[in-house]
Order: sequence, then structure tokens, then C-alpha cells
Amino acid sequence: MEQPSFEELLQAGVHFGHLKRKWNPNMAPYIFMERNGIHIIDLHKTSAKLEEACNALKQIAYSGKRILFVATKKQARNIVTETIKETGMPFITERWTGGMLTNFVTIRKAVRKMELIDKLLADKEASNLSKKEKLTLARQRAKLEKNLGSIADLTRLPAALFIVDIHKEHIAIQEAKRLNIPTFAMVDTNSDPRLVDFAIPSNDDASISIEKILSYVAASITEGLKERQGMKDKAKEAKDTKDKEAKEADEAKVVSDKLAKEAKDNEAKKAKEEATATAASPAEETK
Repeated sequence: MEQPSFEELLQAGVHFGHLKRKWNPNMAPYIFMERNGIHIIDLHKTSAKLEEACNALKQIAYSGKRILFVATKKQARNIVTETIKETGMPFITERWTGGMLTNFVTIRKAVRKMELIDKLLADKEASNLSKKEKLTLARQRAKLEKNLGSIADLTRLPAALFIVDIHKEHIAIQEAKRLNIPTFAMVDTNSDPRLVDFAIPSNDDASISIEKILSYVAASITEGLKERQGMKDKAKEAKDTKDKEAKEADEAKVVSDKLAKEAKDNEAKKAKEEATATAASPAEETK
């Protein structure tokens, strides 16, 4: 993974924190200085924490597990959708539905309901439904899709959560902690970094800052997925080679058995001919 660049983080405004009066004292280790009443984040520490988080996320992706991204604030919605969608990881960008993790069974029921509506509307028998009934089903489906986001494909609890602004997504944090799900997050100077397992001190309000951090995160996940695919390809190649060798060995055995049988038959035939010739010789001498 490409190491986070101090210059790129600086240009993206990742170092801009909140007003001094809004700060959380637990962010003190990550604050470099104060300028015009605004706290400035130490980008050296941001870079180190970002690299640490990316390495952990890469390993999760490599293991084949899913990472759920949560970013419902306006500045982050489109960025998460565009950046994370390419990795194939699930994300929530509209609103966090209470119990999405702690009451996952109910969420799965909602997903199944959405799938049922899809099948119903696609079925030819749906033509028997009135226009009003079809419209009602379509509205229910749109509402479910809006609330569920891209987690419709999430068949089990995610292995980790990545959150943009833990101050806003505090319910998601609480649910993850209750289920012992590791949490990664962009943490601004107004939040408590102790609430998450991997805190990345950074500006979580500016779109360009969010985009920059997520670009590194997405790249590390993609790298992990590629390495996993490479491992699968090597395993498949090894299996194919082993199967090919086994097949060639079987074919060689068949040929060997065939040659051995032919040799045995030839020997038997030769012995029979010799025996016949020996039996015929005394008869000729008698004559």
C-alpha cells in the first residue's frame, strides 16, 4: 500500500480541526497547535494512524470478510458511494436505523421483504395486481432500499465498521461496541478517539478531506482483495496441476497395464505354440 503522503494530506485540508471551544480534551495528543481559535491536527500522527488502520483493513479484506462503511452526513454520502462501491463493500449513507447490528435478524427480514417485492413485481402474475397495488409495492420497495442502503447483500454481521464522524454516528458506535465489532473512524477534534479501535485524527467535515482519507482506505481494501484473489488463483493453479499429474499418472498406468497384458498374452501364445510344436515332433518321427 502506498504510504500516506504528508503533502497530500496537507493540501486536502485534513489538518483543520474544530474551534478550540468545541474540542474534546482526549484529542490533545493529536493536536499540533492552535491558529485563529482553530485547532490544527498533527498530520504526522494522522499519517501514522492512517497507515495502521489501512494495514488492518487490508488484512480484513484479505481474509474475505466484509467491512461496513457508515457516513450519513451530506458531505460524505456521494464520496462513500463512489469510492467504496468499487471495492464491493457495503455502506450506509442515508440514515442509521437503530438495531441495524444488534437486531440484525429483523434487518434481514426487511431485506427478504424487499426481495419478495422484487419477485412479485417481476412475476407475470403481478399483472393481476391493480395499478394502485403495484404503486404501493414500489413505494415500499423504494423506502426499504433507502433505509437499507447497500447492505441487502450482507448476509451476516460485518467484520468491522468504518465511520465518518463518530460524533454523528454515535448509535452505530454503541452497537458495534456491544457486539465487539472492531471500529475504524475519521475522528475530528470535537470527538473522543477512545470510542473507536482505530482512530484516524482528521477533518471529517470537508469533502476533499473525507475523499482523501477514503481514497487510501479504498486502495488498501482493493489491494487486500487482489492478494486474496491471487492466492485463490495460485491454489486453483496448484490444484489443476495436481489433477493433471494425477490424470497423466492414471493414463500412464492404463498404458502400462495394457502393455503388460499384451506381453503376458504374447508369452502365453508363444508357450502354447512351443507346446504344440513339441507334441507334433514325436508323431512325425514315428511316421
